[in-house]
Amino acid sequence: MNTEQSAGANNCPVSTPEGKDVRKGAVKRTPFSKFKKVHSNFKSPLQVCESAKVSPAEEVAELVRRREQLDIEITQLEAEGYRVDELEHHIDMLHEYNDIKDIGQSLLGRIVRL
Repeated sequence: MNTEQSAGANNCPVSTPEGKDVRKGAVKRTPFSKFKKVHSNFKSPLQVCESAKVSPAEEVAELVRRREQLDIEITQLEAEGYRVDELEHHIDMLHEYNDIKDIGQSLLGRIVRL
């Protein structure tokens, strides 16, 4: 079906069918949306521009630099008295808290439905 582009009230392009076979008041298969194009091409959220691509050697060098930086941060935190087992304990406590919170929300949902 051929379409003709025209501007709507908000100066947004509106796709209008042309031809004699179109009935007045016919429902379109895809509604017009002023926020996004309905018939636009798919765009992956993980797009990488051509200029951002780096060679594997540069990527390895960047990862080595990042690892060294993280090792320095770890030694600073250990020097301040932090321990890995403390972190694991806090993570376990957060998991327990989240489980209790989920159960509480579930019970409140059941009470509301009564």
